[in-house]
Amino acid sequence: MHKSDSFNPGFAIHSISNPMGFLYGEGVFGPEVEYRRLDDIRKSLLNPRCEGPEIVYAIAMDVGKTVHRQLLKDLHLLFGVVTYAAGKLGEEPVRSQGHVHKISSYSGWSTPEIYEIWEGEAVIYMQEYDEDNPGRCFAVFAKPGDVVIVPPDWAHATISANPESPLTFGAWCDRDYGFVYDGIKRHKGIAWFPAFSEQNEIQWRANQTYKRSELICKSPNRYEGLGIQPGKPIYTIFEEEPETFLYVPKPQLKAGLWDNFEP
Repeated sequence: MHKSDSFNPGFAIHSISNPMGFLYGEGVFGPEVEYRRLDDIRKSLLNPRCEGPEIVYAIAMDVGKTVHRQLLKDLHLLFGVVTYAAGKLGEEPVRSQGHVHKISSYSGWSTPEIYEIWEGEAVIYMQEYDEDNPGRCFAVFAKPGDVVIVPPDWAHATISANPESPLTFGAWCDRDYGFVYDGIKRHKGIAWFPAFSEQNEIQWRANQTYKRSELICKSPNRYEGLGIQPGKPIYTIFEEEPETFLYVPKPQLKAGLWDNFEP
């Protein structure tokens, strides 16, 4: 990541836009990217017939330094990277459709996720439930270097807040990751739709298929007790203290912190 407004993730990986994806540097492993297309997510958008980039984002699950490959498997940790196209989806920002993490066979829990923004501007949107009552809803605005943690069981979506720039981020995940879309699909999207104003500022529109809720817009928390060190890449934290993020595959290790969690 060589751009002046980007964050050094702590290992040699670079996002590219044509074709969309990543270049892995010396000593770094990673798979071919998978693509999510506009047609894949239309039913979850404010306007399912909108126009926008054909490829919305590229995702590579399981990347890192080659020297850590076995250690990551042993700890049941996985590092994923995603890069979004610039532009808009009709009135909406480029975004994911939203999901809940499945119950992991490793821990018996839905698992948390640790996001780190590398390039662009992001909103990590999350709601407590994917049911008729979405519970507490948060829109966490984040810039390069910011970390946002999504707790177990919460529905969440990642949104690019700047249509002029791609969005790129990394995330710590459980190796037994999986996504549940049922509740989001049943409600035709998340509880609050983001939409750009004429000045490209995000405004929020309530999804009427849910019961009335309040949306709290905020900056990321400090996440005391969860191993985050401001300004230090989350991969570097793992490299220095490999067991720091064991609560990702084993959320029960931090069970008390998930109650009344505020992102």
